[in-house]
Amino acid sequence: MSSPPARSLKPPEPTQKPEVAEHQKNNPHISFRDFFTYLGPTLIVSLAYVDPGNFGTDIAGGAQYNYDLIWAVWMASVFAMVLQYLSGKLGIATGYSLPQLIRGSLKSRSRIISYWLGAEIAIAATDLAEYLGTVIALNILFGIPLIYASILGALDVIILLALTSNRLRVVEYFFMVFVSVIAIGFLYELLIVGPNVHEIAIHSISPSISSGTVLVVVGIVGATVMPHALWLHSSLTSAKLTRWGIKESDHAPKRKMLALHLRENIAILTVAGCVNVAILVMAAAAFFPKYSNVQQISDAFKVLKPLFGPLAATIFALTLLASGIASSVVGTLAGQEVMTGLLGIKVNPYLRRVITRVINVFPTTACILLGISPLALLFYSQVFLSILIPLPMIPLIWYTAKKKTMGPYVNRHITTIVALAVGGVIIALNIALIYTTL
Repeated sequence: MSSPPARSLKPPEPTQKPEVAEHQKNNPHISFRDFFTYLGPTLIVSLAYVDPGNFGTDIAGGAQYNYDLIWAVWMASVFAMVLQYLSGKLGIATGYSLPQLIRGSLKSRSRIISYWLGAEIAIAATDLAEYLGTVIALNILFGIPLIYASILGALDVIILLALTSNRLRVVEYFFMVFVSVIAIGFLYELLIVGPNVHEIAIHSISPSISSGTVLVVVGIVGATVMPHALWLHSSLTSAKLTRWGIKESDHAPKRKMLALHLRENIAILTVAGCVNVAILVMAAAAFFPKYSNVQQISDAFKVLKPLFGPLAATIFALTLLASGIASSVVGTLAGQEVMTGLLGIKVNPYLRRVITRVINVFPTTACILLGISPLALLFYSQVFLSILIPLPMIPLIWYTAKKKTMGPYVNRHITTIVALAVGGVIIALNIALIYTTL
């Protein structure tokens, strides 16, 4: 009986070339279903980029300077895209939020408390803009006097907490609706006012800045790159990591999630950037130069109505209301994450929301009684937020550039250079603002 042939010790030929396998590893296949399943973290934070603060700064920019500052809106949108990408990436790579990592680095209780207080000031300023948007929308839509609207606007706490109570995916679905309402609303506004497309193209690529426009540019950056959104995004992506059951050593699912995060970040924040440009363009086409002294969103509503009809004015007010309510959810989630991540304590969300609202109800009501323009209050709150951007921005860039923190997902050198350039421009604009106002 013949013996069987000896088994070859030669390893089998690989089914794929090494370079192909490496490409697939770093560029996993992403289907539309994968994208829709992941869709959520950037969608939620994107409402911070089309909140009532953006209405205030973009209307002021368009009404006073025509199309001249469109470049600033695009620039701020790119800055937001870079920093939000880093924040979401941090959550996926480490499984922790930015506030949690900052707490671990600061160690000392006094340092943690000091940082937390600064973060709470930024969130209060953010909430002020969101709250004012709701108040102004109630006033112009239903004719409710501002003093009463300021009280009714504070009651959105009931709606917000009903939406955010342990049902994050439901919130994500609601945000799809809110983003759609705002985007479609301003598309309609653009079609009605008929902007100059040539001027839009020219001023999108020809930046110009002067001592007179630096305040508005800083306000646009502050309204677009929001500190609370940088704290929150890492929390949302790390939470999705947990919900999907992905562990620290599961590198293939993590890489796929990073690819999904990059695509969502670019797609959703591009939409948010287009909405902000649309607000400024609408204001430029409708108000400049005849109504360049528009100082309140309610004035913008009153001018739009006779010029372009009641439907255009009503849609403008509805987008403002949707923006105010949705961005308040973002502020609530960010406030809870900052408190939990930095202090390690959980606060009843109802109590948290009520305290934040009460803090903003009193100064807003006082300003209304004193006759101070709500749009001015809205605008300067965004300038203040721009000055506070370095609070989360600097540690974010630092952590994502550290291999000890990020492991195999550490930033490439070019990513760190771009992030440092973005941070440098933001800080330079703030310094220019301080210099020109002193």
